[in-house]
Amino acid sequence: MAHIKSRKHVLPHSAPRSLGAASLIGLALGLPAVAAAQSTGGPAPDTPTRTLDEVRVDGHRLKRYSGESSSPKFTQPLLDTTRTLDIINADLFNEQGATTLTEALRNTPGVSTFYVGENGNTTTGDAVYMRGFDSSGSIFVDGVRDLGSITRDVFNLEQIEVAKGPAGTDYGRTAPTGSINLVTKRAHLRDAGSATLSAGSADHRRLTADWNRVLGGGSALRLNLMAQDGGTPGRDVVENMRWGIAPSLGFGLGSATRVYLDLLHVQQENLPDGGVPTIGLPGYTSPDPERPEIGAAPPVDPENFYGTHRDHDDVTADMATVRIEHDLRPGAQLVNTTRWGRTDQEYMLTAFMADAGRLLTPDPADPSTWTLARNLPTFKDQRNEILANQTALVLSLEQGNLRHDISAGLELSREELATRGVVALDGSAWPDANLYRPDPDVTGLHWGPNGARGDGRTDTVAAWLFDTLSIGERWKLNGGIRVDDYTAEFSSLVPCGGRRGPDCGGAPEGEIVPGVDAEVSDTLFNWKLGALYKPADNGSLYASYAVSHQPPGGGNLELSGSASSADNPAFDPQEARTAEIGTKWEFADGGLLLTAALFDTEVRNEVVQDPTDQQYYQTGRKQVRGVELGVVGHVTRDWVVSAGYSHMDTEVLDGPAVTADGSSVLAYTPEDSFTAWSTWQPVPGLTLGGGARYMGELARGRDGAVGTPTHTEDYWVVDAVAGYAFNEHFELRLNLYNLLDEEYVAAINKSGYRYTPGAPRSALLTANFHF
Repeated sequence: MAHIKSRKHVLPHSAPRSLGAASLIGLALGLPAVAAAQSTGGPAPDTPTRTLDEVRVDGHRLKRYSGESSSPKFTQPLLDTTRTLDIINADLFNEQGATTLTEALRNTPGVSTFYVGENGNTTTGDAVYMRGFDSSGSIFVDGVRDLGSITRDVFNLEQIEVAKGPAGTDYGRTAPTGSINLVTKRAHLRDAGSATLSAGSADHRRLTADWNRVLGGGSALRLNLMAQDGGTPGRDVVENMRWGIAPSLGFGLGSATRVYLDLLHVQQENLPDGGVPTIGLPGYTSPDPERPEIGAAPPVDPENFYGTHRDHDDVTADMATVRIEHDLRPGAQLVNTTRWGRTDQEYMLTAFMADAGRLLTPDPADPSTWTLARNLPTFKDQRNEILANQTALVLSLEQGNLRHDISAGLELSREELATRGVVALDGSAWPDANLYRPDPDVTGLHWGPNGARGDGRTDTVAAWLFDTLSIGERWKLNGGIRVDDYTAEFSSLVPCGGRRGPDCGGAPEGEIVPGVDAEVSDTLFNWKLGALYKPADNGSLYASYAVSHQPPGGGNLELSGSASSADNPAFDPQEARTAEIGTKWEFADGGLLLTAALFDTEVRNEVVQDPTDQQYYQTGRKQVRGVELGVVGHVTRDWVVSAGYSHMDTEVLDGPAVTADGSSVLAYTPEDSFTAWSTWQPVPGLTLGGGARYMGELARGRDGAVGTPTHTEDYWVVDAVAGYAFNEHFELRLNLYNLLDEEYVAAINKSGYRYTPGAPRSALLTANFHF
């Protein structure tokens, strides 16, 4: 019979910050007796006692930069998981002063918000690109899909799990190159409390609190709070204001049956950022051949704000979760999760497009007279709602030198989308903005509903089965399948005419007419296989292959009647296939994990236009090949590191170029990217450290724009941190960002008329309280 040689446990996030001498001595003296009792099955034998000199031990809680997946679908530790799976722990992103999901994702290479949006439309929320593809629709909370294009705060997160490669077997419909799972905080049987108070550049102010109390009888209450207000460093007018509350009740904790009731409410009232004109940036030329002086114009101030004080991004997000865990026997557990969630978003942003017709130059020789039309307001009035139930059985079976670790489950879900059309009324508009001195304090635009709408619903029944077969101590084989049977419905009323509206049929342009009324049903079959060999207990070599699908409307539930859209129900699901080989090694007694992987992803069934008959077919193929390296954990007790490097070669195998420069690479995908963060404690209480990020150049999407940059330049950003714990209850931390004050383009829109400037040098001071 195979036996488990060892099982490593990570220190809990809220573990005490110091250990008393009595506890350490008691542990040291008691272990032999306990071991003897366990071996004989009898009581601990009497042990001779002796008086020891007083020993004083000053300790501190070890930071965690690493962890294990929380999902019951991943039955093996990271060392033995046959794919690239990055765990971003709360200790890491809190030490960096990160407040949003996109800020925390900087800790995994090649993942960020590189895309601003199309022309006058501005992307909102967590618009995440991963390995060449938009992954914004593949964000999950505790394994359940999270809908809505909002900016997610990290105040209630224990860790972030970034799975790269097709994740269809894990979650159903997903982006072709990965998924992001957010693990929330839950009540536990340990009295603990903490609070943070931060202040920094751009009038940033933030308060968080995390309080847990044992109620008795195996019950506990945990409460997390957050409030934030302030601007964005390097940007005028832009404001981020939000607050949130997340209570968690636990019952039966420490017993065989545990029940968690978790609630979340977040309110956001932000003033969004529409970006800055790319005028004067490298690669920019005049959009008008008759006005070549525009191409020689100086760049605008990256702090300039071209919107108005009435721009807004108001979000209300609510979530309720009931999770039941029952231990059937040692090695067998049943988990049931029921989730209801709803997100409401009302949004108005004054976008712009600095093309030849909208960029006016009354005096070509005097740029101070130039103006930019603010006639492209972006509106959104949208509600996303989900009701889901998941049941998972995790089971371990052993016979001889064989061991099966099985995870099987069933998921039922209903997702709904409701959008309402909002437009500028009566031809009203904002006045033009001075290109170099824009004024946000203006009036003129009036807006309201126009009768357009869109309503979508997707019902899904899914079942999955995973099995890892361990053969002796060295070999593991794993496989998994997931079947999703879904029905998606979508209907809309839209304004006719214009560039995208349906034919008016004699009605006045802009009149509301039926748009899409479609339904699609299908069954998705996703699967994966893997093999792993352990040359040593602390290392593994693996190979894996996975297939996943994204059906029409899969990302946002909106079906389309456009012949060029992959959301048209006439098309088949998009398919992604990934092969990966890699190795993982643990050092420092399991505290340090090194990883390396080679991957090859091919995405098929892309919708492309045939150059001969101008019709659209699913013959497009794209490929992403690369290598990813990582190191995370404790090099020594006082030196902690998290670093990753990614190199990607991307190519359009079949179909037209998708980048503005006509090359065959994929847009918004850096060829090389690097991220690192490390801290060191030279003496007890003092923490010194920092990090660096490198992002290679990005090619923007293909568009008919004239004169705009075809790509962004690469850049380095260096950050630093210093902290001191005065005692176990109070510490101060100073974060310094972009120490070299690097000027860079963080994201660019498809036409290249607008970009998001990278944040300049800034600072954040945080006081941490523990009680």
